Amino acid sequence: MKKVSRRRFLNVSAASLFAGLAPRSSWALLASHTLPRPASRAIRIEDVTLGFEDFLYRAPLKFGGTIVDRVTLLNVHCLVRAANGRTVKGFGSMPLGNVWAFPSRTMSYDTTLGAMKVLAARLVKLTAAYKDAGHPIDINAALEPAYLQAAEDVSKELNLAEPIPKLCTLVTASPFDAALHDAFGKAHGLNCYHTYGPEFLARDLGHFLTPEFKGESLDSYVLKQPKPHLPLYHLVGAVDPITESDIKKRLDDGLPETLPEWINYNGLTHLKIKLNGDDLDWDIERVLRVDRTAAETQQKRHVAQWVYSLDFNERCPNVGYLLDFLRRLKEKTPAGFERIQYIEQPTARDLKAHRANVMHEAAKLKPVVIDESLTDLESLLLAREMGYTGVALKACKGQSQSLLMAAAAQKYQMFLCVQDLTCPGASLIHSAGLAAHIPGVAAIEANARQYVPAANKPWESKFPGIFIIKDGTMDTSTLTGPGLGAV
Repeated sequence: MKKVSRRRFLNVSAASLFAGLAPRSSWALLASHTLPRPASRAIRIEDVTLGFEDFLYRAPLKFGGTIVDRVTLLNVHCLVRAANGRTVKGFGSMPLGNVWAFPSRTMSYDTTLGAMKVLAARLVKLTAAYKDAGHPIDINAALEPAYLQAAEDVSKELNLAEPIPKLCTLVTASPFDAALHDAFGKAHGLNCYHTYGPEFLARDLGHFLTPEFKGESLDSYVLKQPKPHLPLYHLVGAVDPITESDIKKRLDDGLPETLPEWINYNGLTHLKIKLNGDDLDWDIERVLRVDRTAAETQQKRHVAQWVYSLDFNERCPNVGYLLDFLRRLKEKTPAGFERIQYIEQPTARDLKAHRANVMHEAAKLKPVVIDESLTDLESLLLAREMGYTGVALKACKGQSQSLLMAAAAQKYQMFLCVQDLTCPGASLIHSAGLAAHIPGVAAIEANARQYVPAANKPWESKFPGIFIIKDGTMDTSTLTGPGLGAV
């Protein structure tokens, strides 16, 4: 039999087996990437399947000027084969947060969500067709160009008014990447955070980042054992009731509804405050109300220290708005101002188009972290140049990218936090694992317990420390199981 090279096999078999399922441009990109010679630790993808779950929120959440009342989860199973012939199935899950990842003034919620579902179906075929063996980070790096091309192709095929942005592609691809990391860890009987050293990942960080990382291993920026506890950041949404007077009709579902009730119920010491960014007086008054209410509640609890993070969801028109906000807030509540731990990306996510919105002056007052803009190393470097001093990591951007950005941020001595996409179930375990294993991350968000607790319910008995909060902290000490530790 005539021997066929793997490169030629990928070019020919992908085109013949999947003709009509994805544009040839996507397959050509996929076939053009080869990994280092497979080692005894490498895995090979055998099969990929997906499914969707839909949940309604118990209460609406407003961010970025939009009200959200539902979520669709993308669940991915990935069957892989290890070098010893053993097959293992990995699992990844993530909300398709289309309002955040694919915001649009011209397209409806159903249109952008539908585009993400079509893209997810395309990514199944692209991922399953990839047959080179390697580490999940190698495989994700090889697949990403094909994923981005698929997003471009889907945008054209669906005749979308706006193309699928890179952030949206990362969110859609994240459960595929998670499933690979989960499978890789399980294939070796290890938690995935034990599999980022050179004995598993042949390429050093210089290959994935910049030459200054040459010779450095990813595991030097990752904790093998999770931090045992992390303070929980509770979200105060822009339409959430602060006090009883804000409630028109109670839900009466057994969960707290006002801020004092939540503080007492969970023992909270960390509050994330959503702001509108287009009404300075409203934003200031919102923080003042939260601060007054928190102070009264914490005094009754005999708690002396608590902190805030502020999230404008990139709605501030310019950095001047943020500086005015901080100045006036400090005048009205010096103690409340001191409680601000950091500020999430206040202005537009397109940094290149808004180079005037530099954060140097604001970052002298509080850490300012890049969030929506962070889609690759280039965006991180640009953000640093523009004065951002922190990085918000998100599991929804992919395990591989999150780990690489965490390494870069640590080397550049930037403030680190892990943000939530209202992640329930397995996606919260994934997010919590990331926060618990990255040095410097001091807290974790977990919004699903507030807005979509039904999606958490099946997980509570297995991971009570993650899903049931009583002392203001999440117990992350149990996140040591094989793979991502969820299933």
